[in-house]
Amino acid sequence: MTRKPVPLGTTQEPAREERSARHLERPFLFVVLHGDRPTLGGARYSLWETDLVAIGRGPERAASRVHEGGTRRLEVRLPDAAISKTQARLIRRGGGWAFEDAGSKNGSFINGRRVGNTTLQDGDFIELGNVVLRYRAGLPASPSSASDLDLQGAEIGGFSTLVPQLADDLDALTRIARAPVPVLLLGESGTGKEVLAAGLHAHAGRPGPLVAVNCGALTASLLESQLFGHLKGAFTGAIRDEPGYVRRANGGTLFLDEVGDLPLPAQATLLRVLEEGEVVPIGGTTPIKVDLRVVAATHRPLDKMAIQGEFRVDLLARLSGHRHTLKPLRQRIEDMGLLVGALLQRSKVRGASESGFTVDAAKWLLSHPWPLNIRELSQALGVAAALAEERLIQRAHLSDRGQEEPEPDAEMNRMTPDDPLRGRIMALLEKNRGNVSDVARDLGKSRVQIYRWMQKLSIDIEDYRP
Repeated sequence: MTRKPVPLGTTQEPAREERSARHLERPFLFVVLHGDRPTLGGARYSLWETDLVAIGRGPERAASRVHEGGTRRLEVRLPDAAISKTQARLIRRGGGWAFEDAGSKNGSFINGRRVGNTTLQDGDFIELGNVVLRYRAGLPASPSSASDLDLQGAEIGGFSTLVPQLADDLDALTRIARAPVPVLLLGESGTGKEVLAAGLHAHAGRPGPLVAVNCGALTASLLESQLFGHLKGAFTGAIRDEPGYVRRANGGTLFLDEVGDLPLPAQATLLRVLEEGEVVPIGGTTPIKVDLRVVAATHRPLDKMAIQGEFRVDLLARLSGHRHTLKPLRQRIEDMGLLVGALLQRSKVRGASESGFTVDAAKWLLSHPWPLNIRELSQALGVAAALAEERLIQRAHLSDRGQEEPEPDAEMNRMTPDDPLRGRIMALLEKNRGNVSDVARDLGKSRVQIYRWMQKLSIDIEDYRP
């Protein structure tokens, strides 16, 4: 990761901005995505102590601040041949900001519409050449996360972000990583919990290994044997001693993915292991000491499950030393360039790291709802890079390939709240306790399609989750 510090001028805030607080809502300008050079990542610029932003072409992405004649000015340079040397300006007006094209050769666009002068609204996408920026009128930020930041590449284990509040949360998680405190990672599927767990282990500096266990994939009959180990002859088929995942993680980190899927008997045994720091393998009588750090993750509502008796309250308390909730991708679009750059660089598809995007393709990346989060983004980029000719990814390459295409408009428009499909989906949601993946499997459809149907048929997923 490359950080480019931006010098700040010594200025005075307006009276309304002088109020000190741990977190204030502050305005920001983000460089979200360089379409022609996506591996450049992105940048965040605070508009908090700024009156004017001047944007133009430069040899590399850079920013500087000056204070001249009572005006606090931010100069942003973007490396794009399609951007004029003097492209556009953002001007503070009252409590908001206005955008003004500076007579550029190729024009400036806000949300796909060419503009000369306009008042910016929160969330507006600003398209300048092949670069997409985003204006945010107010995001919660602490003094440390409100500073300017330029990020290229990705830090260890998913700890990179331009989103201020998420940066504060990850900073706290970094400090927790160095302490012997269990961590519970919460959030939707595909948000990167396993990557973050690996980052936690790396930051902790423990000498032992990271041992990852998908609790939902453990077979019920052998679950305790797989977790806690067994001795030779303990049961039919036990032809040798097996240490189990817990002992393999001795001295390191045990990552329990989908811990909400553990059955109650295994929860009780796991609780004893965590409380006593020792494990008794199946067929054994002598406890074996273990020293491990536990990181657990789930997309399921453990608090509600504990109230309903589906998850042990005492185990939940033991796992919840520090809780961290990962944001879904749709709530961190400002990080799209950072994520896209990192995923393309790590892709196994030949030439992916040199790929670029057309403007339409870049706009689609930023407007797609990403119901499957970063996992979906990674797959979409891999397919697109493989299909692209001359390393230029076009909008057509980013279709939901491998997932069912949307219903034809005419058929979708004919759907009404009393459509028979509504009752079928509701019954399956009830059966599967709101698990959309299970509903999709039962219907032989993609999760994306189920979400589309639920939206069209006015079905609220939260009504079916515990």
